[in-house]
Amino acid sequence: MNSQHLSSNQPAYIKWINYIGAQFRRSGHSAPQLKTDLLVKRAIRKTGLQDFGDMAFRDGLEILTTEVNDQAQLSQIGQIAAYYNLLDHLCVRLQLVDFRKRRPQVTRQTIKRPLFITGLPRTGTTILYELIAQDPSIRSPASWEVTKPIPPPKKLSYASDTRIKHVDRMLALAEKLSPGFKAIHTIGARLPQECVYILASHFISEQFGYMYNIPKYRSWALNQDMTASYRWHANFLQHLQIDFGEGRWVLKAPAHLAYLRYLVAQYPDAAIVWAHRRPLDAISSFSSLVCKLRSGFSDFVNPITIGEHEARHFSKIVKAGISDRNAMDDRQIFDVRFNMLCSDPISVIASLYDYFGMQLSNEAETRMHEYLMRHPRHLHGEHAYSPEYFGLDETCEGDLYSDYLSYFGRYLH
Repeated sequence: MNSQHLSSNQPAYIKWINYIGAQFRRSGHSAPQLKTDLLVKRAIRKTGLQDFGDMAFRDGLEILTTEVNDQAQLSQIGQIAAYYNLLDHLCVRLQLVDFRKRRPQVTRQTIKRPLFITGLPRTGTTILYELIAQDPSIRSPASWEVTKPIPPPKKLSYASDTRIKHVDRMLALAEKLSPGFKAIHTIGARLPQECVYILASHFISEQFGYMYNIPKYRSWALNQDMTASYRWHANFLQHLQIDFGEGRWVLKAPAHLAYLRYLVAQYPDAAIVWAHRRPLDAISSFSSLVCKLRSGFSDFVNPITIGEHEARHFSKIVKAGISDRNAMDDRQIFDVRFNMLCSDPISVIASLYDYFGMQLSNEAETRMHEYLMRHPRHLHGEHAYSPEYFGLDETCEGDLYSDYLSYFGRYLH
């Protein structure tokens, strides 16, 4: 299926830019160029900085750019977006390393008992994340401060920082590129951001796989030693809290399932929430999200190919998660049912807090109820999808997720 149908409601000016870009590529020209050396040099010129810190990031960036060029089939808008996305992550990396050198007290910041939310995508992790972030005793990384972390946010000006409007404008472009995306996944500068964005400036991150068709990169990433990546993750959190005050972080990413052993090695006192939903439903919903997102960057989006790849990819992630979990203290993990999250999220959170010895204050609970009132489930439209559209069925589910279905069956009903 050609994605011209998927992106047919894009604004006319975006279609025109893509059309012109396609004509140039047919004549052998492509700009801007997605090459590691050029991106690195451009980031150095843009920031006036040269120290990237741990150079292990280069491997990920090299494999990523190669795969994007060879496989992703980007439109002209996609090419431009990818260029500036990668450049921005490089600049953020340079700036964070420089800031740590200028303010060494950042390195002495302590990340205390962070709470990580994970599970297959589309298992209720986002609403759980956003609700817990309403707790005034909890710190969550908002999209605006993760996107524009220099200088680090200050507590007194956190809600009025001028970067909020700038990032909201950036995120509005995502809806123009992929109309209807907000009906599947809410975005906003003030909303808590996933850890894939933090890890992206170390260039081993699922964020890139959501946006672009890069199967070799994603397979490579699953087999990497993530010690340096999670060290970078901790460095990022230290930076964000230096002028804000220490507090307990709540963080989220489905991709953490693939790397629980590295996560716990970096954060030995972490509390982990694993949300569960039937894989067939979760992967169908996520495949719909991926199709919608990628249609903003490419005119070649095949739902069947996406469904099959996401099903296989996340089956590997789940297997890694189960394997790592078996080596952990089970008291460190709290399991959540998707159906319970949908029907009574506040009760789920109360149980979660009790399990980890956290205090759910009256103020926090009130804020959570108010957030639910302001953000009903289908605020931006209903998300319709079916497994068949993505080539998925119960046989596929049974073949790929037999261990998960056996291990967590009691949480899937």
